[in-house]
Amino acid sequence: MTITWQGVMPAMTTAFDTSLEVDYPFVARHANWLIDNGCTGIVALGSLGEGATLTHAEKLRVLTTIVKALNGRAPVVAGISALSTPEAVALATGAAESGCSGLMVLPPYVYLGDWRETKAHVAAILKATSLSCMLYNNPIAYGVDFLPEQVQELASEHTNLNAIKESSADVRRIAALRSIMPAAFRLMVGVDDAIVESLNMGACGWIAGLVNAFPKESVELFKLASNGEREKTFDLYRWFLPLLRMDTVPKFVQLIKLVQEEVGMGNARVRPPRLTLQGAELAQAKEIIRTALDRQVSDAGKKLQPV
Repeated sequence: MTITWQGVMPAMTTAFDTSLEVDYPFVARHANWLIDNGCTGIVALGSLGEGATLTHAEKLRVLTTIVKALNGRAPVVAGISALSTPEAVALATGAAESGCSGLMVLPPYVYLGDWRETKAHVAAILKATSLSCMLYNNPIAYGVDFLPEQVQELASEHTNLNAIKESSADVRRIAALRSIMPAAFRLMVGVDDAIVESLNMGACGWIAGLVNAFPKESVELFKLASNGEREKTFDLYRWFLPLLRMDTVPKFVQLIKLVQEEVGMGNARVRPPRLTLQGAELAQAKEIIRTALDRQVSDAGKKLQPV
């Protein structure tokens, strides 16, 4: 199905059972729940989806599971990350065969090449299928920074590069990209606690993290900010920010899965080398979550209790 790269698209977590095997039935149920609550698509196998800990076969089964579960209700985007270019290309072609509507293209893991090498890696993925693609820029996590001029260069040479997930945490990048990219090129925010600021600078979509536990609130925040309803936006944003900030720290996967567990939509299990939170770290995270839940109102967008 056609993908338009807009709205709130979860960077979906990958659920594991007690044996740390992928819980495919829950993956299917979770994906439908997110779409039921207003999300416009699903992005699987990203950093939050612990793609680096999944085998190639598991990745393809996760994609097939979500595509089948949604049954055309919303597009599915596959995160394409790998140590080698052939591995990334194989995953891209497998994603297309699995029925995905788009790809989220990451730089290669481990080896930080120069622009010639990085461009060749990305270009190979873009050429592997006809699927619409979104470049993932996260210099904080991956050590590779796709500068606006480089994004422009790639997009001018590959007609299926139609969007970017901008996660540099610098909202000035949104303005810089908007100033040089064609109007049809879609700017997606990839940092939860910069969503309102980035929308004000010209972004049109949100690849979100905390949405895995709070889809209704995430969609409402996006709509309010997009519509310029400043007072309602900041009432909701002020309540949400302590949770959204969990998306911006090294243990964001553990934290977001913990939030899911606390709201009853998932569990906190992660695959090694990640380990679940313990001790003071766990207690602090639970205090933030429970404080937010205590202050929540049933109808998102109403005036919330001040923090």
